[in-house]
Amino acid sequence: MNLSQLDLAHIWHPCTQMSDHERVPLIPIKRASGVYLYDFEDRAYIDCISSWWVNLFGHCNEYINNALINQAKNLEHVILAGFSHEPIIRLSSRLCEIVPENLNKCFYADNGSSAIEVALKMSYQYFLNAGERRSKFLSLSNSYHGETFGALSVGNVELYKQTYSDLLLECIHTPVPCGEEFESEIEALKRILQKEGKNINAFILEPLVQCAGNMNMYSNEYIRQACTLCREYGINIIFDEIAVGFGRTGSMFALEQCGISPDFLCLSKGITGGYLPLSVVVTTDSIYERFYAPYSEIQKAFLHSHSYTGNALACSCANAVLDIFEKENVIEKNKALSSFIFEEFSRINAKKVSNLRQKGMIIAFDIINTKIQRAGLHVFTEGLKHGLLLRPLGNTIYFMPPYIISKEQISLVAESIDRILGGMG
Repeated sequence: MNLSQLDLAHIWHPCTQMSDHERVPLIPIKRASGVYLYDFEDRAYIDCISSWWVNLFGHCNEYINNALINQAKNLEHVILAGFSHEPIIRLSSRLCEIVPENLNKCFYADNGSSAIEVALKMSYQYFLNAGERRSKFLSLSNSYHGETFGALSVGNVELYKQTYSDLLLECIHTPVPCGEEFESEIEALKRILQKEGKNINAFILEPLVQCAGNMNMYSNEYIRQACTLCREYGINIIFDEIAVGFGRTGSMFALEQCGISPDFLCLSKGITGGYLPLSVVVTTDSIYERFYAPYSEIQKAFLHSHSYTGNALACSCANAVLDIFEKENVIEKNKALSSFIFEEFSRINAKKVSNLRQKGMIIAFDIINTKIQRAGLHVFTEGLKHGLLLRPLGNTIYFMPPYIISKEQISLVAESIDRILGGMG
């Protein structure tokens, strides 16, 4: 039995209708380097989606490799309750230096969905500790925040949540804009706040780009105005920058483009450069102090934990990632690279492309004028033949590569996509 057969005999893959693999190849990867993944027949694939948006500086990055190896020689993990370690102390200090100055406290978890759960629970208990019950959450339509129950509750992509709707928390969804116009969406939000404002404890949003929501890109001015309105009702602001943080939208964090400092900032994915699971919620001293009390009031503590919270190996990788940002002027280099990406993708078959859009190092478009059902799946399978790992969102094709990708590789990707679209009826 070969590896693919052995895999399918025992592994249930995420976000997959497993019956698709009766006709769509499952590809074991043997090794990786830079932007390339290599299968066991040594075929190379450009990782056009950064392996689900986590990889920033290429696979098997020498600098991150060395940081991981050196840390493994000294300490792999230690319980974070009552103990600490140098990598997490240094990482926390560095994160707090590069986020808005009111964000001073870091609470760690294992993955993006867990970070959302942390922020939701913290926000609810923040009010509860003061004797106020605000049981509702507010989020944007078309939003995605993860697939654990709290995260599903505040998300609004029906594909993920409809099966579990009877089990979810109460959440209000306000319309999200598409593009730069947002007058009607602000008016809708005002009506919701007038009715429910005092019952809502937090407004959660993915600033600038709703990634799993078919890469919808929307106005930073809407975000500023919407958050300002929510704060008039004492509502906490949660920014989910799990996918868009660490340079994806053209600034280190998307919040820099919005003129808003949230009460909770959720980070994950690129934080370790794609090496190990890690997430963090960065919050304010005022939130932290609402939980600070004598042991006799233990119920006021934030009783939430993960076995691998603040893992030393992951924190060392995250520190290496921050080193690279500091040493290599990544954000400025990406500005030039993102302009080149837009130029190349603008040349793709105009008859098949609608709504070409870009925010920093994320570019996307929608497929039109095709009779092929599941056009995105067709692009995925054809992409493999061209040496590309693409994972479309329905009929939305997006390109979110590691930052080390070259102009030659970008041109190759754009030309290959153009050929694929050209062959679609």
